[in-house]
Amino acid sequence: MTTDQSAIGAVLVALADPTRRLLLDNLAEAGMASATTLAGRLPVSRQAVVKHLTVLEGAGLVTGKRAGREVLYRVSPDPLNESARWLAELAGRWERRLAAIKRAAEEGSAEEPRRSRPVG
Repeated sequence: MTTDQSAIGAVLVALADPTRRLLLDNLAEAGMASATTLAGRLPVSRQAVVKHLTVLEGAGLVTGKRAGREVLYRVSPDPLNESARWLAELAGRWERRLAAIKRAAEEGSAEEPRRSRPVG
C-alpha cells in the first residue's frame, strides 16, 4: 500500500501537541464548534485555539465552514484513518520481524549441541 508520507508527517506533527489532541477530542464529541466555544472548554485563549486549529486544518484533521461571523470546525477523519493504517502496518512489520528473530533464537538454541566439560 502506498502512503502519502508528507501527509502522515503533518498529522503526526499536529498530534504531537497535547492542546491540539484535546481540541480534536472536544470537536469529535461536539460534532461542530467554533473557536470561541472551544476556547471556553480549554485553558487557553481563543487566539491560541485559532492557531492550533490552523495547524490541525493544515494537516487535514479539521475543516472549517463559515457560519455568519464565525467559523464552525469539525473533525475530518480521513487523515487520521490513513495515519492509523500506516502505524498498524508498521507495527505489524515489527511484530513479524520480532517473531522471526524469536523463532531463529529458539531453533538455534535447540540445535546447538551440548558441550561436554573438559576432562581434567
